[in-house]
Amino acid sequence: MTLSARGAGRGASGWRALGGSAARSVGRVWFFGSWAIDETSLKMSKQQPAQFINPETPGYVGFANLPNQVHRKSVKKGFEFTLMVVGESGLGKSTLINSLFLTDLYPERIIPGAAEKIERTVQIEASTVEIEERGVKLRLTVVDTPGYGDAINCRDCFKTIISYIDEQFERYLHDESGLNRRHIIDNRVHCCFYFISPFGHGLKPLDVAFMKAIHNKVNIVPVIAKADTLTLKERERLKKRILDEIEEHNIKIYHLPDAESDEDEDFKEQTRLLKASIPFSVVGSNQLIEAKGKKVRGRLYPWGVVEVENPEHNDFLKLRTMLITHMQDLQEVTQDLHYENFRSERLKRGGRKVENEDMNKDQILLEKEAELRRMQEMIARMQAQMQMQMQGGDGDSGVHGHHV
Repeated sequence: MTLSARGAGRGASGWRALGGSAARSVGRVWFFGSWAIDETSLKMSKQQPAQFINPETPGYVGFANLPNQVHRKSVKKGFEFTLMVVGESGLGKSTLINSLFLTDLYPERIIPGAAEKIERTVQIEASTVEIEERGVKLRLTVVDTPGYGDAINCRDCFKTIISYIDEQFERYLHDESGLNRRHIIDNRVHCCFYFISPFGHGLKPLDVAFMKAIHNKVNIVPVIAKADTLTLKERERLKKRILDEIEEHNIKIYHLPDAESDEDEDFKEQTRLLKASIPFSVVGSNQLIEAKGKKVRGRLYPWGVVEVENPEHNDFLKLRTMLITHMQDLQEVTQDLHYENFRSERLKRGGRKVENEDMNKDQILLEKEAELRRMQEMIARMQAQMQMQMQGGDGDSGVHGHHV
């Protein structure tokens, strides 16, 4: 039997002969004997069905595109990075940060005088800026520490900085343990540029004490400030001296990861040069100066121009390359090493927060001994009271016996 909807009509009786068989239509449904076929289905049957076409070659599953999915999701979400800069006043920290990210983070900064610095304590100033480059968004937070090393007594000047680092870990742990963990803002310090003065003969006692106090909490990148005050030989001599003192005092600085064996030779050579440049000797400037017929950022001197982005003049370009190419590794080390150490210590304490994190073992031991002495004195008083009660009981018994 041939089924067709072409030219089909019911007429007055609603019956029509089709292919030697009687066909009856009710509304948009045609009945052929015991078969019922919708008119829409008849029309769709004349169209070619849509087919799903595999865009890849045969034998290709497609999970190799997973990195592309991660890339699209990461670009849509954006990135977060927190950079801390620590060093004495006048070493060019703010200028270097503005030079690194081509922005002005401190437009209205007021520099205090010498009289104000005498009793000044270390402050924490966090500035956040949204940077977008080629569709990639970066939420950069720069934590500055004005007042560090300015006071006459610098014994406790870095406790404020350590407290800030721990507070960010504490806040992240609290948010991570909460009910809503979808939109956690990561303000943990991922990297610390520690500025070393070029005018000394290596590290100062304050430099050693500070880096040893924070090297288990944050990634330290040592930076020699104002490298244009040194000759090339003086610069190399100072770098070697600083590295020797870092090793002597067992200070843990951030070490760049080795290049993988499957990386190209250019990346391997770049990694080797970056490792050899630590500590980075840098010059910062936001002024455009004309040199050799082109505009460059640099510093103008009577004898010539120091170009900020010239690797032959200083390590500014290497420092920026290290920060950008290893930004993800800095975040992973913060998450997997420093934060996990903090988290495990907090869990060992049963979630109790210790107010003074700098309490050393000697102080803890003294407190334990004092508590033990208090317990011993309390036990001695209880024993004396029991003896007095027993003696009082014996005296009462003797009186009653004599009366009888």
